[in-house]
Amino acid sequence: LLRQRWRTSINRAAEAMTLFAVACAGIFPGIHVGRWWLAWYLAPVPNANAIWPNFRSPLLWDVFAVSTYATVSVLFWYVGLIPDLATLRDRTKSKVKQFFFGLFALGWRGSNRNWRNYEMAYLILAGISTPLVLSVHTVVSFDFATSVLPGWHATIFPPYFVAGAIFSGFAMVLTLLIPVRQMFGLGNLITLKHIDNMTKVILATGCIAGYAYGMEFFIAWYSGVRPEQEFFWNRVFGQWWWAAWIMLLCNMALPMSLWSQKLRRNPTWLFILSIFINLGMWFERFVIVVPSLSHEFEP
Repeated sequence: LLRQRWRTSINRAAEAMTLFAVACAGIFPGIHVGRWWLAWYLAPVPNANAIWPNFRSPLLWDVFAVSTYATVSVLFWYVGLIPDLATLRDRTKSKVKQFFFGLFALGWRGSNRNWRNYEMAYLILAGISTPLVLSVHTVVSFDFATSVLPGWHATIFPPYFVAGAIFSGFAMVLTLLIPVRQMFGLGNLITLKHIDNMTKVILATGCIAGYAYGMEFFIAWYSGVRPEQEFFWNRVFGQWWWAAWIMLLCNMALPMSLWSQKLRRNPTWLFILSIFINLGMWFERFVIVVPSLSHEFEP
């Protein structure tokens, strides 16, 4: 959307990772229904069928958000591949491959008109995707924020989840790219400058996530609500203290190493750090879900 040229070295990995992540996300509403044979209740079935889907349920909002995100992500990924599919069509000797690559290349000839239409379509899809990234992770956060459980009922959740998604998303792209870069000798395509730019995004969103962690404790203290205060005290010093401290270590402390340009350009350290960030984000979900349900309203 901002026409950043350096994204061309990472877009394939980012788009592929998005598709895999959305496929995983699509499984969860079915699990959350409890009885998987009732998952079709999540479909927007007309009320005339007397199924009565609960459109006030955040779980149903999830279905709409994830399915829309999946559709646009597939289109974005596919449109980006069209010139490459045409190149494969022109270079292959196999008639069968020529036919299939030609079918998916949609008659691409590389003309000025083709490129003009392609860039406009790509820009429109980028414009649709950007608010979708914000809306999808906001809706996912509503699954928690619209409940009244201590630790969940917080208006900070939507921006906190969006920042966390970008933070862990870029880390996951590094997890994929750094080994691929090494194995296939792509150092000239994915340069240290590209990796440096990615780590700056990780550092910025990591600082936002860290601010959100601190703000959660401040809101609990400032609210004057005893169960909320006790819950957050329990989060760091109670039964699940180890999970909270792993989360803080992986998502707040370790990413601060990225203030050093030397470490921002060290692929080995960045690969290790990306694994820790992925681990930290898993523990973030654990810390949000498990301690809240185990402690609830106990003062």
